Amino acid sequence: MEPGLRLLAVGLVLGVTLVAFETTAVITALPTITDELGGDSLYGVALAAYTLANMLSIVAAGRLADRKGPLPVFLTSVAVFVIGLVVAAVAPNMVIVVLGRTLQGAGGGGFGPIAYQLVKRAYPDDRQATMYVYLSAGWVLPSLVGPAFGGLVTDHLGWRWVFAGIVPMAIAVGAITSRPMRRYGPTAATDDPAELAADRRKIATAGGAALGVAILVISLPASQWAVIVFGGLFGGWIAVRMLAKLLPAGILRARRGQPAVLACRLLATSTFMGVDGFLPLAADRIHGASPMAQGFTIIGAALTWTGGQALIARRPDVKPQHAVRLGFSILGLGALLVTPVLWSGWPLWATFLGWAVGGLGMGVLYNPTTVAAMSYAVEGSEGDTGGQMQLVDSLGFSLMGGIGGAVVAFADRSSFALRDAIGVCFGLAFACAVLGAFAARGVRAATP
Repeated sequence: MEPGLRLLAVGLVLGVTLVAFETTAVITALPTITDELGGDSLYGVALAAYTLANMLSIVAAGRLADRKGPLPVFLTSVAVFVIGLVVAAVAPNMVIVVLGRTLQGAGGGGFGPIAYQLVKRAYPDDRQATMYVYLSAGWVLPSLVGPAFGGLVTDHLGWRWVFAGIVPMAIAVGAITSRPMRRYGPTAATDDPAELAADRRKIATAGGAALGVAILVISLPASQWAVIVFGGLFGGWIAVRMLAKLLPAGILRARRGQPAVLACRLLATSTFMGVDGFLPLAADRIHGASPMAQGFTIIGAALTWTGGQALIARRPDVKPQHAVRLGFSILGLGALLVTPVLWSGWPLWATFLGWAVGGLGMGVLYNPTTVAAMSYAVEGSEGDTGGQMQLVDSLGFSLMGGIGGAVVAFADRSSFALRDAIGVCFGLAFACAVLGAFAARGVRAATP
């Protein structure tokens, strides 16, 4: 690999590492944040806010990277990400924490489409699958260090320093990563007013989709049934209408080809969030574990996720649909294996092992869906295609975070036990894994 491409690979992995470090550290600290600020009712919203903002920024970043080139979009993303960290660090209440998480999501959403665009543009076909593994490997060190960092800082300095401590890292990553991007300009530059107007409409549509999902997510934890029903239906209607304009037709039916690939990504991220987003909460409220021990429960899944990707990348002879079906089967098994954490006598080390199984399944299915999705990208639309894939990822995280958070909020204000609420989240995750195994039948890469 020539030095320029090697430096670019380092830069792209650093970008992924930054987002991964922030995500794993904050998930570890979030139960403590809600404890201190009395924000259980906003626990799910804080999880979903990040990925809701991702939905808009992913589409915008993909289109703007194609039109303007990756560098200016990347630098803007870093700046917004840093602002979000500062806002959350000084937040006096959970509402401001949610605002900070929203800004972090808006900034972090720009990294994914740019990375996938540059892999597709800069590397030969036989190197792209390996590059996707490298990008996922950017989660390995943060998965080891992030929860420990979040736990130690929360225990000894306070949760605000979890956000503030990441600010210098973000600035350093922006300075280092921007250098190798300079050689790559726009791929679909245009001054055509009609095309630029179409881009603006697409970005506005993504904003509408994020707004619809936000209304849905915010309405579900409400205490009034009228708000839950009206807000849920209205938000869901807006989201479905807008997403239908952004994603290929047939995704709800997992129609063979690109729709099935994207449907599987949606179900995979929903499954993962249904467990990963609520395991630290179970460790905190049911087991009374320290912030560091809470983070311990999810470390294994991130490690085996990367291991599963590396494993499947060495088996190009395995058909994508078979790999995806196998991955969902293992992921669903992981969701079942963590269920005993709902009983206080169950050892957390066993939960660590159980969810490590789930992470392996996620890794097995993730790379084949990534390669299959990007095979549908044509020259000049790499950022747009990568944005579609990142969009369904964010949608899955947002919906499961919001729905699961609504169940937790209901338990917070009623006689419904928190243990049962977290069990519902695990059950929903398992159901998504089962649906994903069926949807995998339609997974196909584009025909050359």
